[in-house]
Amino acid sequence: MLIRADHATTLNRRTFLRSGGVGLGGLALASLLQRESSGSPDYAGVPGFPHFSGTAKRVIFLCMAGGPSHLETFDYKPELARMNGKAMPESFTAGQPIAQLQGQELKCQGPMTEFRPYGKSGQMISDFLPWHGKIADDICIVRSMVTEQINHDPAHTFMNTGTALSGRPSMGAWVNYGLGCETSDLPGFVVLTSVGGRNPQPIASRQWSAGFLPSRFQGVEFNSSGEPVHYVRNPAGVAKAQQRELVDTLIQLNAHRNQIVRNPEIETRIAAYEMAFRMQTSVPELMDVSDEPQSILDMYGATPGDGSYASNCLLARRLAERGVRFIHLYHRGWDHHGDLVRYMNTCCGLTDKPTWALITDLKQRGMLDDTLVVWGGEFGRTPMFQGKGTESGRDHHIKGFSMWLAGGGVRGGLAYGNTDELGYNSVENVVHVRDLHATMLHTLGIDHQRFSVPFQGLDMRLTGVEESRVVKEILV
Repeated sequence: MLIRADHATTLNRRTFLRSGGVGLGGLALASLLQRESSGSPDYAGVPGFPHFSGTAKRVIFLCMAGGPSHLETFDYKPELARMNGKAMPESFTAGQPIAQLQGQELKCQGPMTEFRPYGKSGQMISDFLPWHGKIADDICIVRSMVTEQINHDPAHTFMNTGTALSGRPSMGAWVNYGLGCETSDLPGFVVLTSVGGRNPQPIASRQWSAGFLPSRFQGVEFNSSGEPVHYVRNPAGVAKAQQRELVDTLIQLNAHRNQIVRNPEIETRIAAYEMAFRMQTSVPELMDVSDEPQSILDMYGATPGDGSYASNCLLARRLAERGVRFIHLYHRGWDHHGDLVRYMNTCCGLTDKPTWALITDLKQRGMLDDTLVVWGGEFGRTPMFQGKGTESGRDHHIKGFSMWLAGGGVRGGLAYGNTDELGYNSVENVVHVRDLHATMLHTLGIDHQRFSVPFQGLDMRLTGVEESRVVKEILV
C-alpha cells in the first residue's frame, strides 16, 4: 500500500505524541490542572497579540436595541424644527432606502424635545437624557455614523459581526479570541439583556456567536433574573468533591479521544467543563451584591435580581473588575415607529441614570481609563414623520445616526462628525460601522488589518476586505 509522505509523517508524529503521553488532549488536561493551581487565565490570546500597547483592556458595549432616534438624543437640528410639518425635500430622499415609509407622503418631523448644552465642552444633549448631561465631558459623541442594513436583525448582525451574513464571529468573539481573558473563573465574553419600551425586538444568540472561530470564544448569556446560568449549581446531594471527580473524569476521557482526532472542539469541550466547575463558585459570588454599599445600589437604581438595565450595568462593572474582556448589554425597546415621546421617556427613564452611574463608577474606581464603553443602536431614525397626531414616531434610518464612546483612550467632551441640516445624511467625517470596529480594536492594541483567520479560502477579518479606518481624531 502506498502512503503519501505527508500522511506518513502525520501518523508518525501522532504515534509519537500518543506514546509520549503528551498529545494535544494530554497537554490540554495538564494545562488545565496547572491553571487550577496557578489561577492563570484559560487562554492567553493569539501569540504576538496585542500588536502594540493599547489604551483599553476591555470593552463594555451598551446596545440600545431597536434603533434610538439621534434626533431626540444627540443630534440637534434647529432647521428640522423650522421645517416641522412641511414636505421633506425630495432631493434628500429620492432613490434612498426607507423601511416602512416607502411610497408615502414624506413630511418633516421636528425634534420632539428640547436640547441644551452640557459640561465645559457644551455638548448638545436632549432633555430626554438629563443624566447624560452630567457625563458630557467624558463621552465622545459620533454624530456621523452610517450602516448598511435597514431592518433590525440584519442591522444587529452587521453591527456585531461587520457583515449581514449569518454565521460570522461577533466582535466580542474576535476580541476574546485575539486577546484572551484576564480571568480563569468567568467567560471572556458575557452578554446581559433587559427589556422596556415599545415593541422589543428579539435578539438571537447568534448575535454573540463565535462563527467559524472555536466555539469557546462565543458570548455566554447570563440570565438577568433567577439563576444567572442554568444548572451551574450542583444537584441536591452532590458535593463539590464529587463534582470535581466527575469533571476530572470527563476531561480525561475527552483528552484521550483528542489524542486520536485532534479536534479543537474537543479542546473547547474540555475547557467548558473546567470553566463550568469554576463558575459554580465565581458566578454566585459575582451575583451576590451584598458587598456593595447602599449608596452604589442607589446610584445605579439597581434592585439585584430584577433583570433591569440598571442591575445589568452594576453587573457589567463587577464583570469588568473580575477580568472579563468583553461585556455586551442589550436593552430592548427602542423601536419607536409611533408614540415616540411616550416610549423615549420609558427607555430613557430605564437607561439614562444607570448609564451615567456606570461611567461615574468606573471613573471613581480608576477603571474608565482602560475600559472602552460604547453606546448606541443598530441604526437611527428618519427625520420624517411616521404615525398620526401626537402619537407620531420615526422609521428606520441608516444614512446618519449617533453613537458615543468613552474611556479607553477616547477623547471626552468631543462631538465628532455631522449630519446635514435635517439629520438625514452623514456629511462630515463619516464613520462607517467597520470604522467603529477598527477603532475599537485599535484601543485594545490590535491592528485590524493584521487580525485575520483563514476561512473558506479567504483571510477573514472583523472589518472585512472593504476599506475601513481607525478614527484617530477621537483618540487621545
